[in-house]
Amino acid sequence: MDHAARRRRMVDSQLRTNQINDPAVLAAMARIPREAFVPPALKQLAYIDEDLDLGNGRFLMEPLVLARLLQAAEIGPEAVILNVGAGPGYDAAVMAQIGSTVIALESDPALAAAAAGTLADLGVDNVVVVEQPLDRGYPRGGPYDVIVFGGAVADIPDAVQDQLAEHGRLVAVVLDRGRVGKVVAVTRVRASFARRQVFDAFTPILPGFAPVPRFTF
Repeated sequence: MDHAARRRRMVDSQLRTNQINDPAVLAAMARIPREAFVPPALKQLAYIDEDLDLGNGRFLMEPLVLARLLQAAEIGPEAVILNVGAGPGYDAAVMAQIGSTVIALESDPALAAAAAGTLADLGVDNVVVVEQPLDRGYPRGGPYDVIVFGGAVADIPDAVQDQLAEHGRLVAVVLDRGRVGKVVAVTRVRASFARRQVFDAFTPILPGFAPVPRFTF
């Protein structure tokens, strides 16, 4: 199976044709072998334009949605990045090609171990995998120039947002109580946060970030 050819088609047919024009994002996604981050049964599906079900409620984000998040994040070469919900490590590997350092935060022990192993196998040495709960971020490594969520959230936790550096950017797919989602970009200016909606998008919600039930009487 020619994964390199599939990777080129992903970039040319899924990304370039859908307004992804950031050269750094395109180059990074053309370089990192997505098939290395999925179980053997999913390798033939690694480059389809769908979320890949990894089991236990976790998914590898659709390539176009990831590209939209990264383009909106405007990652510079010196950026220190927090990836919340790193999963098997693919998103972090892509961001590591663009920025300086990536903290890959993952709560699932098996996924964290898989991410660390695959990143080491590929020689990606500017990603640090941290295994701990996701909803509080990782303040020890901050403040961050960029924060990227590796799945959808019902809302962006203040505890994570507060870890942005001055003029830092946070991007996430924010879902309402249905299946409608938006790529949301948050920028920090001193103690304030400016929020804008960038694109419509959908990706499965990260465990622990589902909407809180509303009680009616």
